[in-house]
Amino acid sequence: MGKPARYNFDVRPAAHSDAIVAGDKYRFTILTDGLLRFEWSEDGKFEDRASTFAVNRKLAVPDFYVWDRGHGIEIVTKRFHVIYDKRKFSAEGLKINLKGNVMGSWTYGQDVSNLGGTTRTLDGVNGRTELGPGVLSRDGIAVLDDSKSMLFEKDGWITGRRNGDDIDQYIFMYGRDYREAVRAYYAVSGSQPLLPRYAMGNWWSRYHAYDEKEYMELHDHFEKDDVPMNVAVVDMDWHLVWDLPDGINGWTGYTWNKELFPDPDAFMKKLHDRGMKLTLNLHPADGFRWHEAQYAEVARYLGIDPASKKTIEFDCTDRTFMDAYFDIVHHQHEARGVDFWWVDWQQGNTSKIPGVDPLWVLNHFHFLDSGRGSQRPLILSRFGGPGAQRYQIGFSGDTIITWESLNFQPEFTATSSNIGYGWWSNDIGGHTHGFKDDELTTRWVQLGCYSPILRLHSDNNPFNTREPWRFNEESRVIMEDTLRFRHRLIPYLYTMNARSASDDEPLVQPMYWDYPEEDSAYNVPNQFRFGSELIVSPITQRRDNTTHLGGAKTWLPSGRYVDIFTGVVYNRKGDLQVHRPLHQTPVFVREGAIVPLDGAWRPKSGSPNPESLEILLAVGADGSFTLIEDDGSGSQVDDGGFRMIDDEGVEASADKIVHFSYTPITYKQSTGVVKIGPTSPSNPAIPKNRTWKIRLLAHTPTRDAEIRCISMSPNMKRNAKPLSYTTSSESNGTVITLSSIPTDNSCIIELGFTSPSGPQLDVIDPNPKIWDIIDKAWIEMDQKWDIWNCVNNSEPVLNKVRALSGRGLKRELLDAILELLLADERYAGAGAGDEMVM
Repeated sequence: MGKPARYNFDVRPAAHSDAIVAGDKYRFTILTDGLLRFEWSEDGKFEDRASTFAVNRKLAVPDFYVWDRGHGIEIVTKRFHVIYDKRKFSAEGLKINLKGNVMGSWTYGQDVSNLGGTTRTLDGVNGRTELGPGVLSRDGIAVLDDSKSMLFEKDGWITGRRNGDDIDQYIFMYGRDYREAVRAYYAVSGSQPLLPRYAMGNWWSRYHAYDEKEYMELHDHFEKDDVPMNVAVVDMDWHLVWDLPDGINGWTGYTWNKELFPDPDAFMKKLHDRGMKLTLNLHPADGFRWHEAQYAEVARYLGIDPASKKTIEFDCTDRTFMDAYFDIVHHQHEARGVDFWWVDWQQGNTSKIPGVDPLWVLNHFHFLDSGRGSQRPLILSRFGGPGAQRYQIGFSGDTIITWESLNFQPEFTATSSNIGYGWWSNDIGGHTHGFKDDELTTRWVQLGCYSPILRLHSDNNPFNTREPWRFNEESRVIMEDTLRFRHRLIPYLYTMNARSASDDEPLVQPMYWDYPEEDSAYNVPNQFRFGSELIVSPITQRRDNTTHLGGAKTWLPSGRYVDIFTGVVYNRKGDLQVHRPLHQTPVFVREGAIVPLDGAWRPKSGSPNPESLEILLAVGADGSFTLIEDDGSGSQVDDGGFRMIDDEGVEASADKIVHFSYTPITYKQSTGVVKIGPTSPSNPAIPKNRTWKIRLLAHTPTRDAEIRCISMSPNMKRNAKPLSYTTSSESNGTVITLSSIPTDNSCIIELGFTSPSGPQLDVIDPNPKIWDIIDKAWIEMDQKWDIWNCVNNSEPVLNKVRALSGRGLKRELLDAILELLLADERYAGAGAGDEMVM
């Protein structure tokens, strides 16, 4: 037998010799034209082993020039200019000038601004917390210190650094080309893995001593309420915890509690029969004690007499212990039905070897071990530091249940992409303490819908729960609808998952990635891109007690946008405050956007590829989207999930092992033509026929604009045939439905239009929605009538704005009305918004 899969770590840690400029004690490696590694070693021995951050330094050699002037050297690429005196690094002796659109300089040791990265844990955090650095800066320069990190030997084992005084740092110099800086980070540190499809769906987790009956009744209740659930998380009470012999602390455990789960194998099979996956909580710090069912086998493997009842200490630096830990303990549980592990390490970052962090060791080997065979690797664990993006999914920890914590979470998640960490699983609803607030939990679940992972969680306080039926009726309905919509998003999310693994595009991205020169993009930390098509501005504040609407500070770039839920069109660049009732979250798409959804109102648990798909389409500009599907859980992209770049700079193909199928969806604005498919290559996991719905957001075809739908088989026009369809008008647009279309056919929908520039987003009369705001506002009756008279007239919008602004209205009420009046310049007029002071 070969060595275990967990030691097969595909790395290319030694850079090309042509990329190195070195002296007796210094070494520079020009990794890319904007990424430089610089080292100092007193004994002249430099590090070429992989570190937790750097696993691939063998990149294509960029163009650069070196001048050796005897007393010093200069290194120049198109992005930077290094001036160095050949002495131990100092502010006087090492200076780098930035070239390009951001002119600046850096001297060794200088602090520079940083847009932030992430942190190891949110345990006990109420509101904001300090974040570690990322690789992005408005100053254009970011430094990553790798001097103390753990290393990997050639045989796949771990070790510490040789000399604690050596300097090993990386400097990113990409100006405000943020996306390229992050791609350079991934190139050296490894890409994010491709997650199983089921991970995109809803997770149930709670720190509570469930027994089998209660746990299955819980999921029966979700099933009865038509709420899909993909992942069952069982916290630490799955194993023996209390009343252990010799006063043993039950924090660590590996033996099923048969009082709670009399037949664990049958319990796990019941979950699998529902289409669900199971993960169990691990606290491995206390090692292996004699009461465990597997103790005798583990002890004998390690040369210990089981009769001694000797505690087997946890030691992540002992390879023999780790072999027993995986090959006996975990593999036996997995063979019985455990799908993956929640590695909940909370015991610090030190071990018997200086510089070796147990969390890193556990994440690394658990992830690789979980990918043995043909299965796709997956763990749930904590963030270890730069490079941790290779081991997903991240567990962010036990936050305090407050509005302040909710308000920080969108920024926390988006900013983590600045260090390449894109798959956080936050405790949706918060974890502990705080206070009961149905509105708070509802808004948190809504944020979860637009988070990388939606994992409901809470502590063991019997009053702290996440079951929707434990909340008031308004919140229950909204939470259930939100959980269903999360599953409807999975066709889109899984495509973004593939995009993340192959193209290094995290799912959640701060707005300034795409608009680095716009100051406003930095002033909306809670607003983010959610994949390629959606912009989300979650509401993280209480509703106003007058309007009963929640508000969110929002910024929209130039262009025309539509809210996918309200159908309101926005065509006014700049800052605005958006307002929504509790059942809505502001989610915007730009003209030309295409978003595929599961067409079912209640998608299936387990998230198979759907038989019905709905496309959200915003007309007004050309658009394209390629839906990516596969069997959802097969082999990983490249070995262990680390996409490498070969000696010639050629990336390993994203479908080198995973066999994706692609369904192109295009929209041509000039002709009003939507084309879907065909899906290729064929895949037995994809239905042979599908129903397609096309939701034309904020677009109402005119009466004389004929819609035509045709289907074409692979041999094209010879078998082109018209298709029957239905149309319906809904609050956010028009829906066209076509039934039972073969997936190997192309489907063409000609929208028809009367405008010379093609179909357009509707110019929507805001008055019906303004009426609704006035009607529901808690204000004097006479004031309602007065406000309505200011709006419901033939005056120019500018005059309406002036009339409303002079009436002393509460700011939240005025803003909510003006948002609608001024949203679309085609209705409001180009100058009307200037009257509004945000």
